[in-house]
Amino acid sequence: MATAASHIWRPSASRVLLLDGFLPGPRGLVATNLQPLRWPPKDPADILDYQFDIAPALAGNDGDSIQTIDVLISPANQGDLSLASSAADGTRAVLWLQGGVAGKTYNVTVMIGTETGRVISRSISLPVIAMAVQTASNLPLTTENGSVLVDSDGNALILGDGSY
Repeated sequence: MATAASHIWRPSASRVLLLDGFLPGPRGLVATNLQPLRWPPKDPADILDYQFDIAPALAGNDGDSIQTIDVLISPANQGDLSLASSAADGTRAVLWLQGGVAGKTYNVTVMIGTETGRVISRSISLPVIAMAVQTASNLPLTTENGSVLVDSDGNALILGDGSY
C-alpha cells in the first residue's frame, strides 16, 4: 500500500539578507558607509520567500529568537507589492511577497521583536521588474490600420480564444 510522502519546506537561500552593522570591529571605530539593504528583484507575477537573518544581533544570546514580525511596505496602493504571509525560522524572518508594479522599487520595513525584548528594524529595497514573457492572449485582432476585427454579431475577435 502506498504511503503519502511528507514534504519539508525550506526557504530559498537565494534571497537571504544578513543583518548589517553588528559585526565586531576595533574599539572606537564607527560603522560608516553601510550599504542599503536590497533583495534581488522579482517579477510582478512571482510569489517568493524573502528572508532577513538577524543572527549577528543575537550573537552570544543562544536562547533568544524571533517572537514577533511586523512588515510595512511602501508604496501601498492597489496592485502594489504585498505581504502574503510571514514566519520565523530560527533567526530568520521569512516573508512571502507577492504582486507589485513593474518598474517600481518598494521599501519593505521589517520590525522584529525577540523573546528577550530586543527590537530590530530595517528597511530593505525590493525592485519589481517584468521578467516573464508576456503572451499575446486576450488581445483583439486588428487590421493594419488598427481597426478591431469583429464577428457577425459585432464581438471583437480575440487572439487565442478559438473564435476566429
